[in-house]
Amino acid sequence: MSFARLSCGSASADSGTEKRVHRLLSFQRYLHSSRLLRGIPQQIPLHILDEDYSGQAKCMLEKVGNWNFDIFLFDKLTNGNSLITLTLHLLNQYGLVDLFQLDMVKLWRFLVLVQEDYHNDNPYHNSVHAADVTQAMYCYLQEPMLSKSLTSCDILLGLLAAATHDLDHPGVNQPFLIKTDHYLATLYRNTSVLENHHWKSAVGLLRETGLFSHLPAEDSMNMERELGSLILATDISRQNDYLSRFRTHLDQDSLCLNTASHRHFVLQMALKCADICNPCRPWELSKQWSEKVTEEFFQQGDIEKKHKLTVSPLCDRETNTVGNIQIDFMTYVAEPLFGEWARFSDTRLSQTMLGHMGLNKASWAGLQQEQTTAKEAELSAAGADAGGSHSKEIPQGSREY
Repeated sequence: MSFARLSCGSASADSGTEKRVHRLLSFQRYLHSSRLLRGIPQQIPLHILDEDYSGQAKCMLEKVGNWNFDIFLFDKLTNGNSLITLTLHLLNQYGLVDLFQLDMVKLWRFLVLVQEDYHNDNPYHNSVHAADVTQAMYCYLQEPMLSKSLTSCDILLGLLAAATHDLDHPGVNQPFLIKTDHYLATLYRNTSVLENHHWKSAVGLLRETGLFSHLPAEDSMNMERELGSLILATDISRQNDYLSRFRTHLDQDSLCLNTASHRHFVLQMALKCADICNPCRPWELSKQWSEKVTEEFFQQGDIEKKHKLTVSPLCDRETNTVGNIQIDFMTYVAEPLFGEWARFSDTRLSQTMLGHMGLNKASWAGLQQEQTTAKEAELSAAGADAGGSHSKEIPQGSREY
């Protein structure tokens, strides 16, 4: 199955799939009740609120709008706290903490719990990915088409959605949850299962920390609802719906960013781009992300094999490679999306992203060709060795007829 089909709709579960893996996965927010009941002290390390992190991390934050920003290095410099540090910095940089009168202790606690609820044993869907998406979102928010139109509320929602868009991700996809009869698939009726869970998990943390408790109830509810609308837009199975709508707007020149609904739609498209921007990063960063996401696919395939389930598309490490998965992803998902984004925001950044993607695609194709050539040579050598050994098995003149 190719990305051409994967991006068009959710894969349906096989009717004969075994049901004995009912709750193979665990979700932190569902396994554990309130932290108060777990007896974990509600203490916030206040000294960290003074931005007590290394000088190197501070230097990196001065260039947080650079598309070459190395989130892997930044995560090391912040001792694994890249998501907390980056998000807090951006909120302060925009003046959103003061503008929305956010309580710093509540905000810090919220960000700590968000980072904690990402599964850092996932090769890809972890807090570093969330930090990377948040940094990419910031780059897009700085683009002229957005920076001159978005409101402070739009920016706050965009950053929070980026930080929480994969919250409590289990490291497997929606078809897996459906075919194993997982309770989340039942809860959300097999529709945007993961995205609904990410949204509801984020809302749970907002309420647990009381981050918006000082706002009028209606405003708080609207924030939660719009946060959900942004996160739900990252469902890859709805990719073509959003892309078609975006293309129509661009063809008709009908986007009016003075309209709240249109600004929100552009935010949705920006988050979609940020979520899958890995192919558009420089090769050194893009290659690492490609290897991580593919390993997560393969780990799911290993689980499916172990429990005698049908292996999901792209998840069989014996029949897929990083290169062919990435080339297909760029061809059928990334290139169409970023091509339209460049039409909307024809800037240096957009052209840089398209340029990186073209180079990265060529690099993967080159690696694929090298691997194919090496494999053919290995098979040829093995065949020659086998042929030579057969001729020596029975000495000449000693053959039996």
